Amino acid sequence: MSEELLKVLKAAGLDVLSCMHCGTCTGSCPSGRHTGLNTRRIIRDARKNRPAVLSDDDLWLCTTCYTCQERCPRGIPITDALLELRRLAVRQGFMRPEHRRVSEMVLECGHAVPLDEETKKKREELGLDPIPETVQKYPEALEELKALLKTCKFDELTAEK
Repeated sequence: MSEELLKVLKAAGLDVLSCMHCGTCTGSCPSGRHTGLNTRRIIRDARKNRPAVLSDDDLWLCTTCYTCQERCPRGIPITDALLELRRLAVRQGFMRPEHRRVSEMVLECGHAVPLDEETKKKREELGLDPIPETVQKYPEALEELKALLKTCKFDELTAEK
């Protein structure tokens, strides 16, 4: 796996080897101000082919706001690299329980945050349709989405290993 990290990142057009460790990514990260996210460390670990980066919980703290990527003086696609590392992590069976639950909700009802009865009631009180124009409103669309996700093996990919 150690060689694979850099190969996969490079194949995805994500050359993290040009990082000069200036720290702009970490210093400008809004999430990093409130969490343990240290983007620079994650990129460094990926550069050094440290497979442990895939099981690092901090990898999942990125909100994908792209601030680090926009401010990188070398133009490194940092957020894209983090997303690619997450993809690799999931393929290796690493996924935070919260993200796994979101995946389960998408598989179950087509949304990460499904509508509950209270929300439907509030929507009606506001003069809105209780269910907005989403797959939840159309059972046949929800079934098609479920079939698509199964065909793509999303259910297997996100299942606890």
